[in-house]
Amino acid sequence: MMTMSDHPKKWRRWIREPLVQFMAIGLLLFLFYAWRGDTGTNSYRIIVTQGQLDALAARFVGIWKRPPNEQEVKYMIDDFVREEMATREATRLGLDRDDVIIRRRLRQKLEFAVEDNTNASPPTDAELQAYLDQHAEKFRAEPQVAFRQVFLNPARRHDTITHDAKVLLARLSASDIATDVGPLGDPLMLPSEMPLSSRSDVSRLFGNGFADEIMKLKPGRWSGPIESAYGLHLVFASEEVQGRLPSLAQIRLLVEEDVLSERRDREINAMYAHLLERYQVTVKTDANPAAAQSSSVTTGKTTTAPKEVD
Repeated sequence: MMTMSDHPKKWRRWIREPLVQFMAIGLLLFLFYAWRGDTGTNSYRIIVTQGQLDALAARFVGIWKRPPNEQEVKYMIDDFVREEMATREATRLGLDRDDVIIRRRLRQKLEFAVEDNTNASPPTDAELQAYLDQHAEKFRAEPQVAFRQVFLNPARRHDTITHDAKVLLARLSASDIATDVGPLGDPLMLPSEMPLSSRSDVSRLFGNGFADEIMKLKPGRWSGPIESAYGLHLVFASEEVQGRLPSLAQIRLLVEEDVLSERRDREINAMYAHLLERYQVTVKTDANPAAAQSSSVTTGKTTTAPKEVD
């Protein structure tokens, strides 16, 4: 059972809590700046709200994994107030008007607001399936082929390479499938046997022309010679997998990412089109007026004026 003497101890422990101190300092600053004067970003009154105090505390905890102490709270609030004062004074002086970095950042923040709204409602299964059907080629899995190859080096065989290829092809065709082809042919710093690989994977190693030709081969027999950038190859295709369109369940995350990206682009473009209706854009240039207008915005009120001469 708690006695009367326990209450002061509990009160003192409560007062020592950094979060309580943080809120108390924030309240004092709030009252102080409320006493100072007017409100608004162009005024000389700064109000540090509870939401801003919570954000400062959360940022500190996220970095240091502990609540701030009294001195750290004071520093964060002082720094916040300095930043707010500097921002307002710089804005009053017009320092933000011609700064490319600031303009770009403000544009990003505006577009991020649209993106947040876009991501708030995930696309439905019907929307995803419709997008997949419309962009089937983008998501279609490439055909694959597994093969073995014997290489003939033109730098070593010179004029006999074509004849050597025919003789070796006949020998391979008559041999058992399990025959070790390692000792045959010439050395090459590429694998003599490839597991199931897509056309893109084959192309990265052997080149586009070789990849195109090998995708045409019928599995189960030796073929060739097929030319690559290195020389000639005799190839045994052992397995093939036709290209196919995966189901929505298999690539749902990829399709959803594309749908959301397309939706964001559409809504951002719609936002700018709506904003442009409220603006009149004048392009001042000494270039061809028709060319200037065609290269500028194409909606809203757009006019072209000659470049001003001082």
